[in-house]
Amino acid sequence: MAYRILTINPGSTSTKLGCFEGEKELFTMNVSHDAEDLKKFATISDQLPYRKDMILNALKEANIDLSTIDAFVGRGGGLMAVEGGTYTINDIALDHARRGANGIQHPAQLGPQIARGFADEYQKPSFIVNAPDTDELCLEARITGIKGVYRNVHLHALNLKETAIRHSNNNGWNYEDKNYVVCHIGGGISVSAHQKGKMIDGFDIVGGEGPMAPTRCGSIPAAELIRYCFAHDDMKEVLALTTKTGGFVSHLGTSDALDVSNRANAGDKDAKLVWDAMIYQLIKCISAMAGVLHGEVDGILLGGGMVHNKELVARLTNACQWIAPVSAYPGEFELEAMAAGAIRVLEGKEQVKEYTGKPVWTPDQLD
Repeated sequence: MAYRILTINPGSTSTKLGCFEGEKELFTMNVSHDAEDLKKFATISDQLPYRKDMILNALKEANIDLSTIDAFVGRGGGLMAVEGGTYTINDIALDHARRGANGIQHPAQLGPQIARGFADEYQKPSFIVNAPDTDELCLEARITGIKGVYRNVHLHALNLKETAIRHSNNNGWNYEDKNYVVCHIGGGISVSAHQKGKMIDGFDIVGGEGPMAPTRCGSIPAAELIRYCFAHDDMKEVLALTTKTGGFVSHLGTSDALDVSNRANAGDKDAKLVWDAMIYQLIKCISAMAGVLHGEVDGILLGGGMVHNKELVARLTNACQWIAPVSAYPGEFELEAMAAGAIRVLEGKEQVKEYTGKPVWTPDQLD
C-alpha cells in the first residue's frame, strides 16, 4: 500500500503544498498570499483562517480529496528545540505553534495548526518532520569562550537531513552509519556535520555564524561587531544584519545570487570580491565541519538553490574533494522530506516521537 500524504509549508507570502503517494508526487503548488492582506493580521496565528481558505480552494481546483489523505504534515515553526525526527502534532505542539513558544515569529507556525486541523476533521494522524529548531549538538559545540553564553543552532534541518538520507539511499547505505558534511546553499546558507544520523554541529544562521549569505552577515569578529553595535544604537537594525540586511544586501544592495554571480563573471570588481569571499568562507566552514568529524567524512553534500550554479559547485569540489567526494543535489526537497518522514513512520521504519515542549538542552544540564 502506498500512503497518501499532504504536506503544508507556509512561508512569508506563500504556502507550499504537496500531495504524495509513496514517493510519487501527485501535486505541488505554491499558493500566493497578498502582502497587503497579511498586514491586516496582528499575529502570525491570526492568519490561519485566511490561509486555510486559500489552501482549500487550491486543493479543490487540483481535485485533491482530503478524505483520501492518510496523514497530514506541517512545517514545525514555533516549537522549542528538539532532536531530529518525526513528531506527532500533539496538544502541546499545537499550543506552542500557536504561541510561537520559541520566541521566533515565523509563518511556519501555521504548518502544525493547519495540518492538525485537517487531521482532526478527517480522523487521520498529523506530523512534524525535522522541525526548524532541530538541535542535536554535541556538548562541546554548545560551549563558548564566555561563561553563561552558549551556542544555539538554527539550520535548514529539514533539507540538510533529507539530502543526507537521499545520498545514503542512493548508495545503498544507512544514514545512521555514515558521516557527512552537508550544506544548504540558497537564500540562507547552512553548513553542518552529521555523525551516524545526528547533526552534531553546524553554524547558527540566525545567530550570525557561518559564511555570509545573500541576506545574512555570517560570522563577524567579536570586537569589530561590538564597535559596530556601539556606533549604531538601533538594536533591531543591527540584528537584521544576521537575517535580512547582511551579506549581498549589505555589500551590493541585492539578495539575488544569480545577479551577483552574473555581475562577477561580467567583470564587476565589487560583485566578484563578494562572490569569491562567500565561496572562500564556505570552504572554510566545510573544512571546519570535517575537522569536527576528525576527517572521517563519507561525503560532502551540497543542496539548495545556488547549487544549480555549476561554477559554484566546481569551485567547492576543487577546494574540498581532498576531504571526501563532493555530491551536488540542486534545489530543495522540503515537501518531499516532510512526506518521506511521515511514510517512514506509517510503514514502521521509524519510531514516531512525542513532543514534550521541553527544549532538548538547557544550561542547567551542566550542573
